[in-house]
Parts: sequence; structure tokens; C-alpha cells
Amino acid sequence: MHAAWRQWRSGRAMSIPVTLWFAGMVGILVLLDSLSRDGMWHERIWLLPPFAATLSILVLLPQSSIAQPIPVILGSTLGAGLGSVAACLVHGPLYAGCMAAVVLVLLDWLRLYHPPGVALSMYPLLLRPGPLFSVEVVLPFMLAAVVSAAVLSRTINSWPEYPRPLELEGRKTGT
Repeated sequence: MHAAWRQWRSGRAMSIPVTLWFAGMVGILVLLDSLSRDGMWHERIWLLPPFAATLSILVLLPQSSIAQPIPVILGSTLGAGLGSVAACLVHGPLYAGCMAAVVLVLLDWLRLYHPPGVALSMYPLLLRPGPLFSVEVVLPFMLAAVVSAAVLSRTINSWPEYPRPLELEGRKTGT
């Protein structure tokens, strides 16, 4: 068991800039959520667990298909959008669970699978944040997360490489 623990711990630890970015992004969500609840802004919920999951995927699995910009942005926005449309008609845990199953299959079929996108599809059916939740809250956050991670990846040496370089199908890599 000790060997397995040492092997697990021997992996690359998160750098200080990555940790600060994560904390800063969550801090911005806390601030936006606080301003929204104090009536200083449109009443929106910003501090969402799937957002923290997205941030952790971007820094811990940056080369994974679920961390790439298109699945992160479109998968999350589409999931939240479908949940928002359904929430105009129905709501409750049963419908949220059904929506998650539908979105899981759909995102996989569209090659847009991003796990927080499935979670975000349930959110409107449980808490009814409004019909524009996906474009007013989810899309701006996902764009900010992806763009900032990509920019910092190119400017800070200790940052994990992000996003994965595009590879054209049929193109041979190497020399």
C-alpha cells in the first residue's frame, strides 16, 4: 500500500500560479454571487459546483478530451441550455435525472462530452435560475475559464500545456 501511495504522490503537483488562478476564479464567482444576492446585480446564481469541477479539469487533465475548449464551452452551455428549456415546462428531481441521462448521451454523440455539462443540465430543473441561465452565466464563465487557462499556459512556464494542439485526421505526426 505504501508503494501505491508513493507512486500516486510522485505525480506533478499543482504549481503556485495554477493554485492562485483556481482560487482567483472561484473568488470572482463568490464576489459575483454576493453582489447578485445583495441586489446590486440581476439575481443570478454564480457559485456553482460544476464550475469548480471545470476549473479542476482544466488544470489537472489539460490534455484530456473533456478539457478541450470546444467540449468545455459548448458541452456546458448546451447542457445548461437544454436544462433551461426543459425547466420552462417541468421541474423537479425526476426530470433533472432524466435530463442528465439525455444530455450525457447527446454530448457523447456530438463529441462535446464535458462532465460538468451534464451536471449543469440538471441545475435549471432543480433551482430554476431562469431561461437565460446558459447564456448569461454558463457561457461567460466557460469562455473566461478556457481563455484564461490558454493564455496563462502560454505565458507561465509552470502551467500545464493547454489546450491540446489540434490534429487533423489522417495527418501523420512526427518526421
